[in-house]
Amino acid sequence: MLRLAVGAPDLADMRDWRNRNQMDWNGHRVVPTYTRRMPTRTAELLDGGSLYWVVKGILCCRARFVGFDLLRSPEGDEVCRMLLDTELVETVPQPKRPFQGWRYLKPEDAPADLDQAGGGQDLPPHILAELRQLGLA
Repeated sequence: MLRLAVGAPDLADMRDWRNRNQMDWNGHRVVPTYTRRMPTRTAELLDGGSLYWVVKGILCCRARFVGFDLLRSPEGDEVCRMLLDTELVETVPQPKRPFQGWRYLKPEDAPADLDQAGGGQDLPPHILAELRQLGLA
């Protein structure tokens, strides 16, 4: 699944936000994020799926899904809380256009983890994304 990290200027800020927003859930330390509707493919997402984050137009990291639950907002609306693993895994950067909400991501379209792709860890994500788009990384 893809989601925009709205308001995060870079990956370091994304990490800080995740560290500040951790909570305990069913005996696990998790990071919650909220959306209006429960995804219909929760079983698939919980079977090794991840939420891939787009930071400033670059898909650059992911976190594994741990669970989902429904809550009531202070206004009385039903919302879905998506619960993510505390580990944030950097991926091979890919440019992504803006979109609203979240999108399902086909497994074959998911970027490789950066540590498995080999090299490039010392380059900024926007440079890696540009090199990848040019077919050079």
